[in-house]
Amino acid sequence: MAHDLRAGRTSEDTGVLLADTVARLRRAMRRAARAADPANPLSVAQLEVLACVADEPGIRPGRIARRLMLAANSVTTLVNALHSRGLVVRTNAADDARAIALSPTPAGRQAVENWKATNTAILQAALGALDDHHQNVLAEALPGLRILAETVDTLADEPGAARS
Repeated sequence: MAHDLRAGRTSEDTGVLLADTVARLRRAMRRAARAADPANPLSVAQLEVLACVADEPGIRPGRIARRLMLAANSVTTLVNALHSRGLVVRTNAADDARAIALSPTPAGRQAVENWKATNTAILQAALGALDDHHQNVLAEALPGLRILAETVDTLADEPGAARS
């Protein structure tokens, strides 16, 4: 078992603490986003699907399902709701008339940008409430957190890798 010498903890202990902190942060961000933008009619799941479409115009629903690890019928339901709100466009993919490709409408791109801006504002307000020491600690940790996020994202593409 590897040790984190700076904190005197094992990497397993650090992983448990980090997982708990990330889960708490995600819950807090969802609550804060709803409080900051109560008029936003989209669910977090809809926003995540919409973000996938905005990140990768022409994406197919099956890829979204794999990327977000959702059931295909769940993605269909979410996409239908986004389509009915005028946030995504469905077109037949060029190579298979049965396959649907999804692209964001301008309103869909704007919804994603608004969501990002809301989350950024929440984090900026929270960071502003911290003392200088904790702001510096977080600033120093940012490069490591970016690498951690990229690594976790890579693991998501390797089923079972996180459990090994």
